[in-house]
Amino acid sequence: MDRLAAMETFVRVVETGSFSEAARHMRVGQPAVSKTVAQLEERLGVKLLLRSTRGLTPTESGQSFYERAKRAIDEADEADLAARGAGASLSGRLRVSAATTFASLHVVPHLPKFLAAHPDLQIEVILDDEKIDLIEEGIDVSLRMGDLADSSLMARRISRARRLVVGAPVYFKHAGVPASPDALAAHETVVYARGAGRDVWTFRKGDAETTVTLNGRVRVSAGEGVRAAVLAGMGVTVASEWMFARELVNGDIRAVLTDWTIAPIDLWAVFPTGRVATAKARAFVAFVEEQLALAPKPAV
Repeated sequence: MDRLAAMETFVRVVETGSFSEAARHMRVGQPAVSKTVAQLEERLGVKLLLRSTRGLTPTESGQSFYERAKRAIDEADEADLAARGAGASLSGRLRVSAATTFASLHVVPHLPKFLAAHPDLQIEVILDDEKIDLIEEGIDVSLRMGDLADSSLMARRISRARRLVVGAPVYFKHAGVPASPDALAAHETVVYARGAGRDVWTFRKGDAETTVTLNGRVRVSAGEGVRAAVLAGMGVTVASEWMFARELVNGDIRAVLTDWTIAPIDLWAVFPTGRVATAKARAFVAFVEEQLALAPKPAV
C-alpha cells in the first residue's frame, strides 16, 4: 500500500474511532486496516494509537501525524481537481458541522441536490449547538451563527438574517399583540437559554432605543425546543427568521413589533485554522449560500 493510501486509512481510523468502523466505511476487511496501521507505526517507529474504553484514540505523535496526513490528502484532492478542470465532480468525504435546528431546516433538506451534482462525494453532517474543535474532529467546514469571539478563525460571512419577535396566532388571539417592546414584560415568553443568563434584547426605531429583558417561565436549551414551544402557543420569543422561515411564510407563526429592529444575526463558514479550505468545503459553502439566497423571504 502506498503512503497516501496508508495515510487515508489512518485518518479514517482516527475519525471513526475504531478499526471496524474504518473498515466498514472503506469497504475492506478489518484485518487489512489493522495491518496497514501496524505497518505505518513500524515504518515511523512510533506508536500512533492507544486503546481506551472509548475506542481508539491517537497518541500525541498520532494526533500530529493525523493533522498532517489530513492536510496531505486534501492537497492531493485539490491537485486532482485542478488537473481535471473546474467542472470536475467532487469526490471523497466532506465533514460539516452546524447548529442542529439551522442545519435540519436549511441544510439537510437540500443535500440531495448537492450530492446529485457530485455522485462520488460522501458527506457527514455533525449536528451540535456547541462549538467543536475543527482540527480535532476532522471538520472541513463549520456553519456558525452569531459573533465569532475568536478573531484567529478562518471565516467568511455567507448570510445574514433578521431577528424578530414571533409567536403563534393562537397565542396572540388570547394574549393580545404587544404594542411596544416594553409591553413584552406582560407576555409569556419562551427563552432560548443554555445557562442561567438573562435574555436581553435592544430594540431600535429611528432615534429611539429600548432594552428589554425576557423573563419567561419556559426556558429551553435547544432551538428545536423553542420552535415546539412557540408553535404550541406557549408564548413569544426573539428568534432569527431562519428558525421560523417556513411558518412565517405560511402564517403558522406571526412576527410582531416589526416597526422596531433588533441586531441581525450572521451565518459564517468557518474553516480549520492553518489549512487551505478544500475545494469540497468551498463548493459546499457556495451551495448553502445559494440556497439561502433562493429561499422565500417572509413579508414582515
